[in-house]
Amino acid sequence: MEITALFKSFIYLVSSSLLTPVLFLLSALILWLIMYSGNFCGLWINRKRLTNDIDPLLALTNQTFSNFPPTVRQCCLQLIELSKQPHADLAVTHLLREQEHHLWKSLDRLKMLIRIGPGLGLIGTLIPMGTGLAALSQGDLTRLSGDLVIAFTTTVVGLTLGLVSYFFFTVQRRWTEEDVKNMELAAEIIMGDYVNRPDERQ
Repeated sequence: MEITALFKSFIYLVSSSLLTPVLFLLSALILWLIMYSGNFCGLWINRKRLTNDIDPLLALTNQTFSNFPPTVRQCCLQLIELSKQPHADLAVTHLLREQEHHLWKSLDRLKMLIRIGPGLGLIGTLIPMGTGLAALSQGDLTRLSGDLVIAFTTTVVGLTLGLVSYFFFTVQRRWTEEDVKNMELAAEIIMGDYVNRPDERQ
């Protein structure tokens, strides 16, 4: 029984000590998400300014890159330069994979926050509930009410982080898929023109 009581005390001590780091992480993630919201709004405004009624195939064939996001424009210019070099097909494949990896990697933080936010909120809920129940057994209603406030607010904050991050991730995933599609289309068009001009490959 003494060993069981020792383990219980140790687990309770560890659990109680996690509350402060959880509250700190939730606060830091809120601030980061607020700053990220500004960046997201900037990206959304820039994409809204682009002309959406132009056929991407026609625009890329005519090498009119002004109607594409900066990432796609830069990739198209690099593709044109690489098509003039030896082993152009390998260089183009490497560039496309590198750009695609970079675009998807930029979404990793949002993808993690979708899970981390609610997880931290749940941890921040259960820890004060344990101390609150201990305070209730001692008749300390003041401490119980304070612990319940912390428990419910951390739940709200954690769920909010997850929901907002999921919204941002969903929209930016669609943007990423569109950019990757346009970059692959540009590569096929540029390399198709390169293959059809054997005099430039000699």
